[in-house]
Amino acid sequence: MKILPVCLFLFMGFTAQAQSSIDSLQLIKDIRTLSSDKFEGRRTGSKGSRMAQFYLKDRFKQIGIEPYHNTFEYPFFFPEGEKQTMGTNLFGYIKGKTDSIIVVSAHYDHLGIKKEQAGKDSIYNGADDNASGVGALLAIATYFKKHTPEHTLLIVTFDGEEEGLQGAKAFLKQPPVPATQMVLNINMDMVSRNDKNELYVCGLTQFPQLKKYVDLSPDGNVKLLSGHDHKEDGAQNWINQSDHYEFYKMKIPALYFGVEDHPDYHQLSDEFEHIQPSFYYQATQRVLKVILAADKGI
Repeated sequence: MKILPVCLFLFMGFTAQAQSSIDSLQLIKDIRTLSSDKFEGRRTGSKGSRMAQFYLKDRFKQIGIEPYHNTFEYPFFFPEGEKQTMGTNLFGYIKGKTDSIIVVSAHYDHLGIKKEQAGKDSIYNGADDNASGVGALLAIATYFKKHTPEHTLLIVTFDGEEEGLQGAKAFLKQPPVPATQMVLNINMDMVSRNDKNELYVCGLTQFPQLKKYVDLSPDGNVKLLSGHDHKEDGAQNWINQSDHYEFYKMKIPALYFGVEDHPDYHQLSDEFEHIQPSFYYQATQRVLKVILAADKGI
C-alpha cells in the first residue's frame, strides 16, 4: 500500500468537505436575485443599491453572521465631480477559535442604469460582475457558520468598487479590528463563467508564502490557474483591479479569484442567463478549499 503524505490527506479532507458544503440552489438564487432588474444595476448611492443592501442584510441574518456594534451597515462618502456620493459597506463576522482575521470579500455594486442611444434607460445588471462574487461569499459564509473556523472570518460586501475601490479604501481607513490582526484577504470578483473553464488566482507572485494553500492540480472541470500578477502583464496585471489592492498596499496578504474578461464585461448583456451554473458552483468550491487550507495553516 502506498503511503500518502499527511498534507495530501488534509487536502483530500478539505475537498470532501467543500464538495458537500455548497448549497447550489441557494447559490443560484442569490446571483439571480442580485442581478435582477429589481435592483436596477446596484449603482452606488442609488435606490437599487439600497434594495440590494436590504437583501444582503437579510441573508447575513439568515446565515447567522454577527454584526459589529449591532449593525451591518457602514456608510462612507467620496467625491464624484462636485458632489459627494454616499456608499455603504456591509460586513459582519463569524467567530473563530482565535482573534486572527481572514477577510473574505466581494463587491456588490455595479454600473446601474444608463441612458442608451435609443433613448431608453437600460439596466446594467452585472450578473458576473459582481453578483457572482457576492453569491459565492454568502455560500462560503454559510459553510463556516456550520463549521467553526480557526480564524475569525470577516465577511465583507464592498460598495463603490466600480467608482475606484472606494468601499475598500473606506474600510481600511477605519477597520472594525486593527489591520495588524488581518492575516489574509480572499477577494472574489467575476467567478461565474468562462468558456475555457479557467479560474485565476492572482497574488501568488506577491505572496509566495500562500502557494502551499493553493492546489493548482486538476479538480473537476474548473482549471485553477495562477497568473495576472506580473509587472510585464501590463493592463492584464490584476493586482490593482479590485478591492484586494487596498489590502496589498497595506502589506496584508491577499488573493484575488476571477475570470478573464468576456464579451459581456461591463455590457448590458452581463445577465443571469449568461452565467454557467456548473462552472460557478465548482469555482466557489475551489475558493472554499483554498480558504479551508489557509485557515488551518496560517
